[in-house]
Amino acid sequence: MFASLVVWTPLHGQQWGRVEGTLTDADSGSAIPHLTILVEGTNFGTASNVDGYYALRLPVGPWRLRFSGVGFETVFDSVNITAKRSLRLDVVMTMSTIESEEVVVEGTRTVAGAIEIDPRSILDVPAPFRDGFRILKVMPGVATNNELSSEYSVRGGGYNENLIYIDGFEVFKPFRVRQGEQEGLGLVNPDLATGMTFYNGGFPARFGGKLSSALDVRYGNSSEAPLSGAVYGSLLDAGATLKGRASERLNVALGVRTASGTHLFQTQELKGEYDPRFTDVQGRIDASLGGGHSIRLTGVWAKHEFRLEPNTQKTFFGSFDNLQSIWFNYSGSERDGYETGLAGARLITPFSRNVRVENAVSFFGTDERESFDILGDAVLFIVANPFESDPETGEGLIPVGAAKQEDFADNRVIVKNFAFDQRWLIDVNGRAFDLGWYARAVEFEDILNEKSVVVGRNTDGDVVRLVADSLFDSASLDAKQAGGFMEHAFSLGDADELTITAGLRADYFSFNDEMTWSPRVSAVYRPRVGLTVTGSFGVYNQAPGYKEFRGTPTGRLEDSINRDLKSQRSLQLLTGAEWFFPSRRMFLRAEAYYKNLSDLISYSVQNVRLTYSGENDSDGYTYGFDIQLRGEFVPGLESWINYGFLFSRETFREEFVTEYNEGSIPRPADQRHTISMFVQDYVPGNDTWKLHMRLLYGSGLPYTPPVPGPKVGNIQAQVPGPRNSARYPAYQRVDMGATKTIELSPKSVGPTPVNLEFTAEILNVFNMTNTVAYTWVANASGIWSRIPTRLTPRTFNVRLRLTF
Repeated sequence: MFASLVVWTPLHGQQWGRVEGTLTDADSGSAIPHLTILVEGTNFGTASNVDGYYALRLPVGPWRLRFSGVGFETVFDSVNITAKRSLRLDVVMTMSTIESEEVVVEGTRTVAGAIEIDPRSILDVPAPFRDGFRILKVMPGVATNNELSSEYSVRGGGYNENLIYIDGFEVFKPFRVRQGEQEGLGLVNPDLATGMTFYNGGFPARFGGKLSSALDVRYGNSSEAPLSGAVYGSLLDAGATLKGRASERLNVALGVRTASGTHLFQTQELKGEYDPRFTDVQGRIDASLGGGHSIRLTGVWAKHEFRLEPNTQKTFFGSFDNLQSIWFNYSGSERDGYETGLAGARLITPFSRNVRVENAVSFFGTDERESFDILGDAVLFIVANPFESDPETGEGLIPVGAAKQEDFADNRVIVKNFAFDQRWLIDVNGRAFDLGWYARAVEFEDILNEKSVVVGRNTDGDVVRLVADSLFDSASLDAKQAGGFMEHAFSLGDADELTITAGLRADYFSFNDEMTWSPRVSAVYRPRVGLTVTGSFGVYNQAPGYKEFRGTPTGRLEDSINRDLKSQRSLQLLTGAEWFFPSRRMFLRAEAYYKNLSDLISYSVQNVRLTYSGENDSDGYTYGFDIQLRGEFVPGLESWINYGFLFSRETFREEFVTEYNEGSIPRPADQRHTISMFVQDYVPGNDTWKLHMRLLYGSGLPYTPPVPGPKVGNIQAQVPGPRNSARYPAYQRVDMGATKTIELSPKSVGPTPVNLEFTAEILNVFNMTNTVAYTWVANASGIWSRIPTRLTPRTFNVRLRLTF
C-alpha cells in the first residue's frame, strides 16, 4: 500500500481519451453557457462555452463528473474513457429550487486555501467522539494537542480565531470551558452534513471577523431516496439520523446524538465518579414555495453537563534517576455544563436565472454554568528505588512535601446573538457578483463567584489560609454590529485558465465605536491539465469579544472592561500549487504563507482555557508552509498525509514590556512541526473489511513557567514567569480501527441498501503519554516540582451502525 506513494507512472505514459457534450436547460431546451464541469473531488475540469458545448480530455478509466453552476441543480454522471476515442455525454440541467447552496460551493473552487471535506470520511476517522471538528485535526495547517477537546489552532492562531458556520449561520463554541473533558460533542453533526469547506487561510470577504480560518458546513438531504438514515451506538456515544423527501415540496433532515465519556475518562490518572451527559438535537427543513422560491429552517439544541466527584490521583513523573510521585486526595464535587441553541430561517428568492437573493434571520444563545467546591490534599514523594517501590501502598516512597488547596466557583455566562443578513448572488455572462450586508445585536452577561485558597502553616506553626485568587462580581455587555461585503469573481482565457476573486468587507462594532475595512483578492491559475496554482492577499480584522474586553480582572468587572480595545489585525499572503496525477488519482498540494499581525491581545493557555490581557499590547508575525499528499492510496478509499512547518512570534509594545516578556517571544500556538495522517486500506481479498489509521504528531507548544510570588510562612504563592520560555513534550498519538460491512438487504425504502457496520477501535494504540498542562507543588525546602496533567491512555471502543 505505502509503495504507491512513490511509484507513480509518468503522465506522458498514460493513454488518454475525450468526453464532450452540450449542456441544455430542461425547461427551454436552450444551451447553457459558463457552467462548470469538474472531475469530482478535484480542481481538474473545464467550462461550457457560449453554445453550451464542453470538451474534457481525460486518462483512460472510469471517472465521475460534476456539472454545476449558478441557479442550477448540480448533476453527477460517470464516464468510462477509452484510449484515443471521444465519448458523447449531453446533460440536461434544471433550475435549482431547494438545493440552491451551490453558489456557495462553486465559490470555494476559486479561492486559495479552500479544502473540500467529504462528511462521510468523518465516520471513518478513529476518534473518541464523532463530531465534525475531529476531521479538522488531520487537515493541513491545523495543530492540536488534546484528543478530549474539539478546539484547534490554524497556522499559529488561537482557538478563538476560527469562524464556524452551519447552513450559513455563525455558531460559537463554549466561552468558559477549562478542560477538554467538559466540551463533549462539537456542534457539527456529520450525519446531517452534505458538504464541508474548510479555509485554512485566504478565505473570501463574505466570511469575516476572525484571523485564522473559516469552516462552512452545509446540512440537508443529499440523497434522491425518499427516505434514508442511520442508527448507531458505541461505548462512548449513540445517535440516529433520518432525512428524505417528505413530499414534492418538502425536504427534512433530523439528527439526535448523545454521548457519555465515562468509559474514556475513567482511564485517566484522576479517579472518581464521572457522570458526563452530552445530548443534542439538530434539524433542517427545506420547503419549496413555488416559482423557484424556497425557505430553509435550521435548528440546533444542545445540552452538555459534566459531573465529577474526584477521589484520588497518583502521578509519577521525572527521570529514572530522579523519579517522583504525587498523591492527591479530594473531597467535594464539580458540575459544569452549557445549553446552546440556534434557530435560523433563510428565504431564497430567484428574480431570474442569473439573480438570486437570500434573506436570513437567526438567533444563537448559550447559557454556561460552572460550579465546583473541591478540597485537595497533596503529598509529594521521592521514589527511593523504582524497582522496590509499591505504587499502590506507597512502600519505598519518601515524603518530601505537602500542600492543601480549596477551590470554589459558582459562575455563569449568558450570551444572546440576534442577526439579520441579506445576500445577493448575480451572474452576468460568467462574471459572478456576491454582495450582502448584516446587522447583529449581542448581549453578554457574566457572573463570577470564585475563590482559590492555599492552606499551610506559618513560621510559628499556625495554620494560615492564603487567598490565591478571589472574585465575586458581575458585568454585562450590549453591543450592535453591522457591515457588508462585495465580491466579484471572473475568469480569463478561453478555458478559464485564470480565475480572480476580489472583495471588500466593512464591519462596524458599537461597543468600541470601531470601523474596519478588509480588502481581499485571490487567484486560481491552471496553466495546464493537472496543475493548479493559487495565491491570495488580504486583510483580516477580528473584533474583540467579551473575554478580550474584560481581560484578567483585578477588581470590579465593569472597571476591567477596556472600551478602547481595537480589533486584532492580520495582513496575510498565501501562495501554493496543486499537482493532480490522474493515473494514481493522487494530489500533491503545497502552500506557503506569511501573516503580519498587529494590535494583538496577548493571551495564555491552560489546558483549553484562554486568559487574555485585555490590552492591544503586542504585534507579531507568523510564517510557514504545509504539504499534503492526498488521494486513493488503494482504489476506492481516500487517504492523506500532511506535514506543516510554523514559526510564530510576538513582540510586546514598550509600555507593556516587563522583565518577563522582553524581546521576540513565541506565541502560544507556535507549534513548530506537525504531522498528521489518515490512511485507509482493505483487508486483502475481502473488501467488506476496511482498516483506518490516524496519526498525529505535534512538537511541543510553549508555556509560561511560574516564579515565586508572595509568601506567608511556608506558603509560597506563584506568579507567571518568563513568558512562553518553556515547552511541553511533543504530542504523539496513533488511533486505529477496523470496520466490517454486512449488506442486510439490497434495498430499503428507497434504492439505498440496508447495511450493518461493526467497528472496533484502539485509541492511542501505543499508549503514548501526552501532557496538556502543568501544576506546581513545592517540597519542604521550597523547591517546586512540575506535575503533568496527562491525557488519555490506550482505550478500546466498539461501534454498531445501521444505515438505510
